[in-house]
Amino acid sequence: MSATTVRPPRSSTCSSRPASAWAFTVDCRPLAIPAFRRMWAASVICAVGGSFSVVAVPTQLFTVTGSSAAVGAAAGVSFAALVAAAVWSGALADRMDRRTMLLAAHLGLTLTYAALWLQAVLGGRSVPVLLVAVAFQGLTYGTVLTTTGATVPRLVPAELLPAANSLSSLVRYGGSVLGPMLAGVLVPVVGLGTLYLFDAVALLAVVWAVAMLPPLPPPTTGTGTGTGTGTGTGTEESAVGTEGGGRGTSAARRTLAGFRYLAADRLLVAVLTVDLAAMIFGMPSALFPELARHVFGGTAGGGTQTGLLYAAYPAGVFAAGLLSGTFTRARRHGALVAVAAVAWGITVVLVGLAPELWIALAALMLGGAVNFVLSTFRTTIVQAHTGDAVRGRVQGALTVVLVGGPQIANVLHGSAGAALQDVTGPLHDAASALSGPRIVICAGGLLTVVTVTAIAWAIPDLRRYIAPAPAPALTRAPAPVLGPVAGPASPVVPADRVSPASASRARAGRG
Repeated sequence: MSATTVRPPRSSTCSSRPASAWAFTVDCRPLAIPAFRRMWAASVICAVGGSFSVVAVPTQLFTVTGSSAAVGAAAGVSFAALVAAAVWSGALADRMDRRTMLLAAHLGLTLTYAALWLQAVLGGRSVPVLLVAVAFQGLTYGTVLTTTGATVPRLVPAELLPAANSLSSLVRYGGSVLGPMLAGVLVPVVGLGTLYLFDAVALLAVVWAVAMLPPLPPPTTGTGTGTGTGTGTGTEESAVGTEGGGRGTSAARRTLAGFRYLAADRLLVAVLTVDLAAMIFGMPSALFPELARHVFGGTAGGGTQTGLLYAAYPAGVFAAGLLSGTFTRARRHGALVAVAAVAWGITVVLVGLAPELWIALAALMLGGAVNFVLSTFRTTIVQAHTGDAVRGRVQGALTVVLVGGPQIANVLHGSAGAALQDVTGPLHDAASALSGPRIVICAGGLLTVVTVTAIAWAIPDLRRYIAPAPAPALTRAPAPVLGPVAGPASPVVPADRVSPASASRARAGRG
């Protein structure tokens, strides 16, 4: 096998064991890996400068049509396209080079924003054109999400996956707060069209970072888990074997094979159902306007109370990200997922029972913090436990869960809140504790606690799951190249473009 020695990561306090209070802040150890560091740095730029379309698209649609129905239709189109892309790209990511897929997806997203900029400059007022652009945005973004999730375990060793995922979440949530705020300030200054152009330019940084990655080809048949960090011993190959693994097999059959593999793995089923329960039952954001208006005395149509309720959750997420060093070195990932989901349900109940706004805000911030822990280890388990041969398809299923869960939650909470409002509306002045939003929020929190507890009890694989022990020091053995090796003539990947993940996996018996 062709091999090359990995250049030891640069010395950094982030890569050392906790020796001071600083070790319990942001766990930045994965940034010592050049490939991940480049991608993460580019994502920082894109998280803020590449999220302006979140404000620009609905604003332009409402300006053109004067109807919120058009904004809702665009959201539906984007959601459908993103789900379709997640499933399709997951199957494709298991059959072709993932760097190529990431390049194509990011370039496609860049061209989509450039097209939105061009139509805005030309004074475009065509709703169908905007909806087509939104569909392409959903397709490319869904591909980016899924392929990125399948790529990170090829760049980062298993013991650093929690830290890598927490760094990515920190940037994503920080950008989701700062990006729209900055866009709102810039709209009256530079106009909507320029915001699209900013998005396109910011994405070029990610395109550069992806282009600098080493090749990430699919695992060769017969190599077990390939370069993956999964703990399987070849079961993923039997799941995708002749039904879903052949190169001539249709994408639909490969996708179905991936879902069968997912459904047959008790641990993955437990992780995804816990996450779905937490999001569907315990995500009451659709009720925040009503809660602010009828319980906390906010003004009709919005106000400070509504804004604070929506801001508290991401603020808690961001705060937990700044303290990620306190939990990313833990190994009982399954128990942490279950405990964090139960804690989230309890904080939701506290929001529903809160007599004062500040108590509700504190509960939401705490909920955001525990949800950060939940999302970090949920993603880590899925990435580390899944063999590389099916990681793309499993990541596609995870993307569908992440995108679809909050959408279902909005429908359920909104419908239940409206139904109870008709019953409890006359009682607001007499007993605000009986108001519709309070009842629905408390019920959702309790359902989360009960459901997650039942799943953890019924599937002990979840609470017993412990991450593999860290591999020995990277400098003790040479590392193989990333991806499968065809034979003695396989080219050697330059040392500065190989991540320490390959060496770690080789010594752990997974290479």
